[in-house]
Amino acid sequence: MTIINRIKHVGSLAARLATGTALGVGLFAAVAGAPTFAVAQEAAPSPGPAMWVVSDADSTIYLFGTVHLLKPDTQWRTPELEAALAEATELWLEVPNADDQAAAMPLIQQYGLNMGGAPLSSLLTDEENAQLAAASAAIGVPIEATEVMQPWLVGLQVSVAAVVRAGYDPASGVDTRLKASADEAGTPVRGLETLEQQVRFFHDLPQEVQLQFLRQSLAAWEEAEEMLDAMVALWAAGDVEGFETLVIDEMQAEWGQLYDVLLVQRNADWANQIEAMLEGSGTIFIAVGAAHLAGDDSVQAMLEDRGVTVTRR
Repeated sequence: MTIINRIKHVGSLAARLATGTALGVGLFAAVAGAPTFAVAQEAAPSPGPAMWVVSDADSTIYLFGTVHLLKPDTQWRTPELEAALAEATELWLEVPNADDQAAAMPLIQQYGLNMGGAPLSSLLTDEENAQLAAASAAIGVPIEATEVMQPWLVGLQVSVAAVVRAGYDPASGVDTRLKASADEAGTPVRGLETLEQQVRFFHDLPQEVQLQFLRQSLAAWEEAEEMLDAMVALWAAGDVEGFETLVIDEMQAEWGQLYDVLLVQRNADWANQIEAMLEGSGTIFIAVGAAHLAGDDSVQAMLEDRGVTVTRR
């Protein structure tokens, strides 16, 4: 197995959480208590992470791909990015309150627990239960607590924990930093989705797909850092093609229904929302996981299929 295939295999779940749905950040903090700390970020020299613009006579919409968790010393802010943020009158994120533990806890209770159902351990092999016990101990979640959790919730916790274990911090994530800057500037922060919608994406998956997600999370637990570092390096350099090869191609080939639910369907919905935004006026900055802005199923590709011009900045 080549090094590129090996890191794609062991790190795809962790990468998915870092670049796709923002949900894992809030739920990991709510269940386990992710470590957070503030670190100043310096502007990075251009080129930096990719940015696109959609515009018409009276509207400008910036599209920026994010990584939801980053190592604290990662530099990603560029003069072009700062200028676009300063120009924007609204910041749109996947969800505006991904780190709101008070909002996350009722959703965990409603959609993440399987009270009265088969215990999780009965759905896993002895080897998988041993892996889960080790991961649970590292997360700080009693193994008994996972018995009443839906497989998707445990898989999400394990995936984000693998990212945090590799030195990636939710407090240093791009979305968190952008929201903090917007709040400081008094810029409204809005969401393309609600936290409940993101929870339902996982909850509504068939149990076997949820178990597949959990099993892949456990397989990636020990060796996520190599994949993440490679992925972030491509993202920070604005290498969209390299990012697509490393992350998107493997997801598209192997994730099946999960890829369709977490990426394709959501991108189509966001393209609809962006088209509606163009009917208004003003400048909007949209920041979503970088996986949504790469590949044939990206938001940009869907907009262009509808006749909307999208330009790389």
